[in-house]
Amino acid sequence: MRKTFKRILLIIVLALALIQFFPRAEKNQNAEIGPDHIASMEAIPTEVSAILEKACYDCHSNNTIYPWYNNIQPVNWWLNKHIIEGSDELNFSEFGSYSAKRQNRKWKEVVDELKENNMPLKSYTFLHPKAKLTATEKEKLISWASSHIIRN
Repeated sequence: MRKTFKRILLIIVLALALIQFFPRAEKNQNAEIGPDHIASMEAIPTEVSAILEKACYDCHSNNTIYPWYNNIQPVNWWLNKHIIEGSDELNFSEFGSYSAKRQNRKWKEVVDELKENNMPLKSYTFLHPKAKLTATEKEKLISWASSHIIRN
């Protein structure tokens, strides 16, 4: 039993060492604020902009600030998957390219996700404690997003 455990552990260690040589995902880094970026479309209040930068933009923009552990596989793959899923769902860097209908739906979803405490993700705030939103910050984001919703 002890010999089997050592073999399994050795295989795991070797596998982790081996995957370090696999290519890493392309980084999602583009600090340029293009014409479709939400900040190009409107003047975002300074407090709201700071909240978006600390809690949203890593996954919901084209400019992610990567932590040191992004250089380790399989963490790199896992982070990349979250970034792709997040920016596919909502991308503030490309918000202006959305149709008016889609923009309105995204504003509603932002409000709902914040009210339901679904965003930012717990796995993200666990590793980025500064991204945890206070009640005041959450209310500011909800109020800002709500002000953009067009009621039918």
